[in-house]
Amino acid sequence: MIVYKTEREQDIMRAAGAIASVVLNEVGAFVRPGLTTREIDEFAAGRIRHYGAKSAFLGYRKYPCNICISVNEEVVHGLAGPRRIQFGDIISLDVGVRYQDYIGDTAKTVAVGGCGLLAQKLIDVTTQALYRGISRAMAGNRVVDISRAVQSYVEANGFSVVREFVGHGVGRTVHEDPQVPNFVEPGKGTVKLKPGMTIAIEPMVNAGTPAVKVLGDQWTVVTQDGLPSAHMEHTVLITDGEPEILTCPENLPSSLQAR
Repeated sequence: MIVYKTEREQDIMRAAGAIASVVLNEVGAFVRPGLTTREIDEFAAGRIRHYGAKSAFLGYRKYPCNICISVNEEVVHGLAGPRRIQFGDIISLDVGVRYQDYIGDTAKTVAVGGCGLLAQKLIDVTTQALYRGISRAMAGNRVVDISRAVQSYVEANGFSVVREFVGHGVGRTVHEDPQVPNFVEPGKGTVKLKPGMTIAIEPMVNAGTPAVKVLGDQWTVVTQDGLPSAHMEHTVLITDGEPEILTCPENLPSSLQAR
């Protein structure tokens, strides 16, 4: 069932989204060679608490970490641990927070000190694919219009989109209806976009084939061919006009800016 948000709920989700975005930017700036992924996760946990929020991921479906940290060939749902980040790695950071019982969900892939040309192109294409998808998140369009915009841009640049994991509605829970795939599947994606819907658009883009597998930890998703992957995400509100990105740091309430 799709949950349409009231104006009050939209205001809370703006605040939740802003917290998630600010924390994501702070974590991205904190990342440097030599850190362990556990140290990054602990830093993120502290920043989430600083803004009066809680991790939306910790304990969700028994996920054991505060944020998702996925390195190089890891696509999504990477676990914090003893792995040390190296210069030239690319690291996908996925931050979800719960604030006043609503979720803010956002992600980005960053280079650790710098990266190769292929990895940088992958990050750039994934970023542009996200914004192309957002541009189609207009009332009257359908979910498939977002999917088509993402897939066509990614594949035109020689990369592929993951099929097994998709974007989604978001609100009081991390995952709500509708699903928002990054690819076109005949007969699907027919849900019409209407004002009040809040969705997470999140391209997961592989440098090689779209095939992925889940590691033995039952969480970490990696590319089957071992080539790198990138992940970008914003939570978006469907309006009567242009789509509104809720995971925007400018929305941070003044009461939280002073912390």
